[in-house]
Amino acid sequence: MRYTQITQEQTSRMLTAIGAASVDELFKGISHEHRARGAIKLPGGLSEPELMAELESLSGRNKACSDDEMVCFLGGGVYDHFSPTVVNDLAMQSAFLTAYTPYQAEASQGLLQLFYEFQTLVCQLTGMDVANASLYEHASAVAEAVQIACAATKRRRVLMSRAIHPDAYRVAQTQTYEQDLELVPLPIDGGVTDAGALGAALNEETAAVVVQSPNFFGQIESVAELADLAHGAGALLIQSADPISCAILKRPATLGADIAAGEAQPLGIPMAYGGPLCGFLACREAHLRRMPGRIVGMTRDADGKRAFCLTLQTREQHIRRERATSNICTNQGLLATRVTIHTAAMGRSGLRQVAQLCVNKSRYAAARIAELDGYRLKFAGPFFREFVVQSDRPVRNVLDHCQGRGIAAGVPLGGWFPELKDCFLIAVTEKRSRLQIDALADALKSV
Repeated sequence: MRYTQITQEQTSRMLTAIGAASVDELFKGISHEHRARGAIKLPGGLSEPELMAELESLSGRNKACSDDEMVCFLGGGVYDHFSPTVVNDLAMQSAFLTAYTPYQAEASQGLLQLFYEFQTLVCQLTGMDVANASLYEHASAVAEAVQIACAATKRRRVLMSRAIHPDAYRVAQTQTYEQDLELVPLPIDGGVTDAGALGAALNEETAAVVVQSPNFFGQIESVAELADLAHGAGALLIQSADPISCAILKRPATLGADIAAGEAQPLGIPMAYGGPLCGFLACREAHLRRMPGRIVGMTRDADGKRAFCLTLQTREQHIRRERATSNICTNQGLLATRVTIHTAAMGRSGLRQVAQLCVNKSRYAAARIAELDGYRLKFAGPFFREFVVQSDRPVRNVLDHCQGRGIAAGVPLGGWFPELKDCFLIAVTEKRSRLQIDALADALKSV
């Protein structure tokens, strides 16, 4: 795209059109003490070779999460999982990279089929009846699930566990505030949602109970018990689920959840500094009409051949003001493409093997760390692939020391949970070897 600076004549014409005497008048609402005075002092321009050298120098300071640069035990929503080479080879095809929203079904059968398969895979993982063609990330998926529940129950009060990812809680908090919905936090007991507090908080105004399992601390929640409590009060149960854990744990639908939301990043999307990501959302058939984004269905064309099209929604549905459902932009489909290719390549047995390796290796890591003086597991309950470690040493010092030894040891929790300022979160995926886990334990021991 070419850019040509506007001329003085064009500036004068625009000022005349809006009734302003000068450009400075446009900023009169900003006090002079906050305005720049004179020319902004910037370094001189660089030649292209100089600029390339500068950028290469800066990029060289980054450390990739790889075995030869930085062994990764980071988690908290974004994980270092293996992705088959075929994911990049297929997802980077120009037909997927440049695809636009498939409103014209006759010209978009390949993309529509891919989205249909994404929806099918999400339904198979969660056990739900229907899924949409992806959302932006986990947090917005949870917020959209809350909107569905409030619309379905015609109630305006939502109970959300504080053991859910803090980003999801904050996004839901923002969205419910703007719509005059009440969001009530549920306390944590032993790293999981306090069922007693939930029972006391439920009333006839409660639209939904929102829990995450495995939760932000890696702990596995008693979802079935929480679902029974919610349904007893006429509320829906929303479970934020991890897609890989669904390969070996009971699926959200089996546990009694009415809506399942989550983050699909572990399925073929690189960590990439925390984004872009890919949220998923699935629900019971009763809530199908309230699903946001796009839904692809399978049908037959005029010749009786299998065909795919956008269904149950109109293009105008996304611009109906307060009655609109959220629109999800076209470029999000590229992330759903990666998820679909990855999941199909891994298959049912492959995902189950990955999940089991996460369980086995995280148990080994937890046992090794619990043996060390000055470290202990914060919570005693069952976990999937990550766990909270409490340290007698300052957490920042511990993590910085490990980083100096080429290990990203975990995520500090004090910024989100002040009561856990002496704790950090460790995630162990199928990629971590026994040698790397032992190196982590040695690094922690040597602090």
